[in-house]
Amino acid sequence: MKRTILFVLGALAVSIGAVAQSTPDAAIERALSPAPRNAKEAATVIKWKADGTYETLKKGTNRLVCYDRSGDPGEQPFSVQCTSLGNLDRVAQNRKFEAMPDKAERQKAIDAAEANGTRAKPEFGSVWLTMNGPDKDHAPARVHTTIAVPGATTQSIGLPDNPRQGGAWIMNAGTSTAHIMTPGS
Repeated sequence: MKRTILFVLGALAVSIGAVAQSTPDAAIERALSPAPRNAKEAATVIKWKADGTYETLKKGTNRLVCYDRSGDPGEQPFSVQCTSLGNLDRVAQNRKFEAMPDKAERQKAIDAAEANGTRAKPEFGSVWLTMNGPDKDHAPARVHTTIAVPGATTQSIGLPDNPRQGGAWIMNAGTSTAHIMTPGS
């Protein structure tokens, strides 16, 4: 009898925990995980829909927008990201590309959009804060920070286009995807 009661209480506790984690507040907190402390409270939180649109879970007052990418193709079980509101067209386009199951076809579509000028450009100087891992509280979940510099090259901004010097560097130099990699993040 005691075992049955303990089993029922344990199952009830797990059920309540699952419900608590699926509340809107829990979804908002999860999405805000990579946000800087000084921007978190005023950030917007959205939830992407399968059709490439999104619903706003929390309207913010600054330019930071955060969303959960967990469950998206190729993402880890815990995957959240924050960026500028000005980058939402780029994110929507990226999501369409990432939904393409064939990697070669996906890259071909990205290259074509880059070549014909239809690739949505990120906001120059905007940050991308990404946090991925098996779950929020265990390594290797950490915030990775990059800075969008579409079209930038070593010649235009003076940073190297490889990580060999150990400092910040430009990845994908000369493309709309060019961004500054920040070491240690």
